[in-house]
Amino acid sequence: MTAGPRVLAIMGSGETAPAMGKVHRALFDRFDVAPVPAAILDTPYGFQENADELSARTAAFFATTVGNPVQVASYRSRDVDAVTAATALARIREARYVMAGPGSPSYALREWAAGPIPGALAEKLAAGGVLVLASAAALTAGIVTIPVYEIYKVGEAPRWLDGLDLLGAATGLRAAVVPHYDNAEGGNHDTRFCYMGERRLRMLEAMSPEAVFILGVDSHTAMVLDLEAGTASVVGLGGVTVRVDARSIRFETGSEIPIEAIADAARGLRAGPPPRLRETAVATAGERPPVVHPAGLLRDEVAELEGSFVAALDGGGVRDAVAALLDLDTAIEARTRSGEDSPDLDNAGAVFRALIVRLGERAEGDARDGGAALKPVLGPLVDALLAVRAAARTAGDWATADRIRDQLATAGVELRDGPEGVTWLLAGAPGSGSERGSPPTA
Repeated sequence: MTAGPRVLAIMGSGETAPAMGKVHRALFDRFDVAPVPAAILDTPYGFQENADELSARTAAFFATTVGNPVQVASYRSRDVDAVTAATALARIREARYVMAGPGSPSYALREWAAGPIPGALAEKLAAGGVLVLASAAALTAGIVTIPVYEIYKVGEAPRWLDGLDLLGAATGLRAAVVPHYDNAEGGNHDTRFCYMGERRLRMLEAMSPEAVFILGVDSHTAMVLDLEAGTASVVGLGGVTVRVDARSIRFETGSEIPIEAIADAARGLRAGPPPRLRETAVATAGERPPVVHPAGLLRDEVAELEGSFVAALDGGGVRDAVAALLDLDTAIEARTRSGEDSPDLDNAGAVFRALIVRLGERAEGDARDGGAALKPVLGPLVDALLAVRAAARTAGDWATADRIRDQLATAGVELRDGPEGVTWLLAGAPGSGSERGSPPTA
């Protein structure tokens, strides 16, 4: 007889972002008590100088946004004293809801090695409780783990580390968990797949243990595995991808499938013939057939939208230009989420960035011509760029949002993010005379 739910939730990122507060609340609602005894484990970021601040911010998030207080199970390294270690272990065992999140997966694995923490986490899934592994901690859940910092920041050759395999012990799935699967922070280089990009992920796939597949979880997305019911639900803003040898099947948010369907998807990909580009099923229960994106269609769509953008901007139709820009962003996002990797997709991203720059240059020219007088066309231009920035932030595309801010700053337009939204003014202009309002952003 177990004590309440047995749930493993794997979050791709954003575990303390407002958008994921709803996911945490739904997990807490599975219990018949309130508040639920809960703890956060600080090992993954225990090496950081601001570890105290990170713990405090996480605790504040749970107390205010989620509405359930948490304790900190502080086990920052294997060298902690015996009392600290015993206290951390007791808090994990007493909690019915445990979360570990950002930091370094390789650091966490090293500090947990041959210690009591992995066993305490596994016991949570076996005896009853909710275990949330997010970001760096999510990487440790599989049978093997990517040492992200060492590869992406230090430049070491791609390789696997042994993971905790909590996922395998709980479900039988032989997977390497890859959070931040849809990451787009790199701007001009590929940072999908937890900063590995397509080239390095293929190298990792080639050296994967036998019958191990990639389980990719998008940013601000969670796969909730109900171990009692044997089901897997995808919640949040993105999707979850099963990938084998560069071929993938994707389960969108809102999907609820048997856990065994994930293993079936991996077996099907492993047995199938290699596709010409990328074979992707956008699935709720495997009902829809795989879709292969034909070469050339994206290229034609990009050319058409670029032409529409240029014609609209040259004709003074700022709103139409922004509409074309947003349509292009949607087309790119759909292909990226489906797992496509092609020169046409790279070119589409380059065109998108170039059009943002062109819109910013237009704003810069109008600012020089009109000065503090703010010629009528300047307001729509800046507001249009802010609309694109808001859409990027909502999608978690922080690189694009930052590029827009930088481009506006170059144009002499200063952005001010505040609780009521975003305002802007021209550099050097009095705030009362040149400030305009825009809708709040995410």
